[in-house]
Amino acid sequence: MRFVIQRVSEASVKIDGTIYSEIEKGFLVLVGVEETDTKEDADWLCQKLIGMRIFSDADDKMNLSLQDIKGNVLLVSQFTLFASTKKGNRPSFIKSAKPDVAIPLYEYCIQQLSQLLNKPIKTGRFGADMKVSLVNDGPVTILMDSKKRE
Repeated sequence: MRFVIQRVSEASVKIDGTIYSEIEKGFLVLVGVEETDTKEDADWLCQKLIGMRIFSDADDKMNLSLQDIKGNVLLVSQFTLFASTKKGNRPSFIKSAKPDVAIPLYEYCIQQLSQLLNKPIKTGRFGADMKVSLVNDGPVTILMDSKKRE
């Protein structure tokens, strides 16, 4: 499972020209699920996400977590995070989980993050054509992969 975490001052998702979800300061997280992913992968990523200290403190050092700043999360599914570009010019998405695997794990992440942060998590809509807007604060963008755990 992969998370692309973007520290944002604001972010939103539009579906069919209408705002579906929006947040102020926090994380826009793009979520990719691989066929072999499990709840253990999701648990590791969710725990790391809420503890990630990438918000500035009073000394302008990246030292505060999402919990410290009482930030928000906008979680958006994105199967293209497992694109393979090894052969040719057309990406292959064969490693991306099918909806029967991906949807339950995506929903599990929503549930886990909501419990860990004790607040609702904003989302996109799985499988929808979404227009995602953000103001990346920094910019700060971090990739986490539950299989690599770097």
